[in-house]
Amino acid sequence: MRRESANFDLEERTAKFGEDVLKFLKEIKITLKNQSIVQQLIKSATSIGANYMEASGAESKKDLKHKISICKKETRETKHWLRMIAILHSDRKAPIKILWQEAHELTLIFCKIIRTCKN
Repeated sequence: MRRESANFDLEERTAKFGEDVLKFLKEIKITLKNQSIVQQLIKSATSIGANYMEASGAESKKDLKHKISICKKETRETKHWLRMIAILHSDRKAPIKILWQEAHELTLIFCKIIRTCKN
C-alpha cells in the first residue's frame, strides 16, 4: 500500500511539473526566436509525467528501469530547454530557476529509482 502512495505522489509531482511549465509559457510571448524552443520545452516537460505513468504500469523490473530512464532523459532535456529560454528571457530567470530546480530534483529521483532496479 505504501508503494502505491509513493507512486501517486510522483505521478502527481510529474503532472504538476508539466502544468507549471505550461502556465509559465502562457506568460511568454512567442517569437520567431523562441518558437521552436518553446515547442521543445512543452514536449519534453509534459512527457515526463506521461512516461512516468507508463513506468507505473511496467511489466518487469527491466521494463520499469527502461521507462524510468526515458523519464530521466526527458527531464534532462527539459533542463536544457529551460536554460535556453532563460537566455532569451533574462527578465524571467526567477521562475525559470524554480522550474529548473524541480526538473533537477526529478532527475535525482529518477536516478535513484534506476539504481534500485537491479537486473
